[in-house]
Amino acid sequence: MKAMQMKDYGPASDLTLTDTDQPTINDDQLLVKVGAAGVNPVDTYIRSGVNNYKANFPHTPGSDGAGTVVEVGSKVTGFQVGQRVYFSRNQGGSSAEFTVCNMTHTYPLADALSFEEGACLGVPYTTAHRALFGRAHAKAGDKVLVHGATGAVGIATVQLALAAGMDVVASSGTEAGAELLRQQGVQTVIMHNENDHLAPFQTLETGFDVIIEMLANHNLDQDLKALAFGGCVAVIGNRGTVEINPRDLMARDASVVGVALANVTPAELALIAKALRPLFEKGVLRPVIRHTYALSELPQAHEDVMKTGALGNLVIRINA
Repeated sequence: MKAMQMKDYGPASDLTLTDTDQPTINDDQLLVKVGAAGVNPVDTYIRSGVNNYKANFPHTPGSDGAGTVVEVGSKVTGFQVGQRVYFSRNQGGSSAEFTVCNMTHTYPLADALSFEEGACLGVPYTTAHRALFGRAHAKAGDKVLVHGATGAVGIATVQLALAAGMDVVASSGTEAGAELLRQQGVQTVIMHNENDHLAPFQTLETGFDVIIEMLANHNLDQDLKALAFGGCVAVIGNRGTVEINPRDLMARDASVVGVALANVTPAELALIAKALRPLFEKGVLRPVIRHTYALSELPQAHEDVMKTGALGNLVIRINA
């Protein structure tokens, strides 16, 4: 089969299209013919060996994907050959024609979604749901800021928050991103590349009940000043250190929580998938795909996913 692989940690340019053996499964696994693979920042961290991420070599990148089940292990329940699924944390990497999946991290794909859209679900929508409801405990009527809202996780968070009846404010760094957010239904868009963009919200009366933060090392100190009493910042993304004044938390009885999918149990992941599926079927949630690449173009996708000004998801098309 065809797969994108690399032999050691390194830059995206080291990824090479390779002919390799089709993988085999154990009794408790599934073999999936991959229709499309998602591209997320974490894939680049694993490829590079940074942020405490490690890989086995040869390494095929890709956690997220969607496709068709072609083989089912004897101990697997709830799946059948020919079923459309999406997955995350697969065993072989999703940037390949076939991959091995565990039934604990594989889920039925809504009929309303294509494989390309299904490849956008694993990390982005699960992270967004976990951040909003599992960590920040957001609820209908809450005033929520999605700080850095135009990437894959940001768009998913915006859609979920709006669907749950929250008052959503979202930030963008470009006018194209701002227009995308308005198309999603956001009434108030702020430009986070402008100085003092949070100033209008930095009182107890105007602050946010929840802030979903995509770049904590850049924003956290100002986020804390923009919380309402009892507010919470949920940190999804971070690329460095930041200095804060804890009194900003103390004065508001506020909190900061971290969000990492690696900490979520399979049982919790299954519940999140169950909660999301009817929203996909009804069209309440719909992934935004910015660009689709051929399998051989994965190095470019890895470069693009780390650029500023993201406008949705990046997807690798593999099998029709």
